[in-house]
Amino acid sequence: MLRSLTLLAALLLPVAALAQGPAPTPRPGTDFVPISPAQTPFGPPGRIEVAEVFSYHCIHCADFQPLMSAWKARQPADVRVTYVHAAWGGAVDNLARGFYAAEALNAVDRTHAGMFRAFHVERRIRTGTPEEVADAYAALGLDRARLVATMNSFGVTSRVNRAKQFAQRTGVNATPTIVVNGRYRVSATPDRGFQGMLQTTEWLVARERARLRQATAAAPPAAPRPAAPAAR
Repeated sequence: MLRSLTLLAALLLPVAALAQGPAPTPRPGTDFVPISPAQTPFGPPGRIEVAEVFSYHCIHCADFQPLMSAWKARQPADVRVTYVHAAWGGAVDNLARGFYAAEALNAVDRTHAGMFRAFHVERRIRTGTPEEVADAYAALGLDRARLVATMNSFGVTSRVNRAKQFAQRTGVNATPTIVVNGRYRVSATPDRGFQGMLQTTEWLVARERARLRQATAAAPPAAPRPAAPAAR
């Protein structure tokens, strides 16, 4: 427990310190790691994806959530923040099933912070059984029977399996971890903390934006469509 609290303090203390000055340059191999080969983002194409791999049982994810939520609200239209609940097996997969069921019911925005509270403050979830997970969501206003049915659906099973594969392909083995557009893996460091993690993410998003613009500019123009035959 002491080790966990020490790590938490190391992650949180740099937030205030970094806010006072310009963001330091991210360090390859320390603040972020390129993913080689680049992987397909978790969500649909069309925007720069910032995927946070997290778990409701993770105390560091709980402390990171308010910062991530505020950061998400500031992002421009070309950036998509995607929450990916980790699926490491066992009880964590029950939490993942609950999350993807809430996602299917369009309820993540109104339950995300509440599920962290249910686990870490209210202690509604102690062993991570499907029943506990369903009860926690019901306490947040979701229809319990509908949630349970969705948790057990083929669609949610597919999402859980996809989350497992995404973590494996991108090399994620701890939470919270951010994956930028399937190309970079970002973690908090003891000296720069969660704020540094988000600053690195912004830096990588800008790099991705520049790369995509350059690729678009270098792409050959589309061939003109042949004219339709004249009507007789």
